[in-house]
Amino acid sequence: MKYFFLSEGWTIARVWGPQGLWNVAAWRRPPQIERMELCIVEKGERLWLYRAEDAVLMLEVKADSSNDISGIGQVVLKRLMDAEAVLLRLCTPAALCQIGHLDPETPPTAE
Repeated sequence: MKYFFLSEGWTIARVWGPQGLWNVAAWRRPPQIERMELCIVEKGERLWLYRAEDAVLMLEVKADSSNDISGIGQVVLKRLMDAEAVLLRLCTPAALCQIGHLDPETPPTAE
């Protein structure tokens, strides 16, 4: 499995696999990408942990039009993390982790 963090308000657009852009007709299924119930809070922003199957090599992510305050429209994630890198990131002193179903209307707090 591979992992990545994605800021709240961003969505997955295109996905690349070993043969290039993911083709649902050829693979006969969409890529297996799942948002975990774990996020870290960094500078008041929630970054959700996602898990992707090994066949996923690269992802394009897009900001929701309502959440695009930075002027960045899309980003391509070329290097996904392994489990060890995720654990190292979660164990940093600055990481504030939240687990479970969170109310999207409640702003994150850094207690």
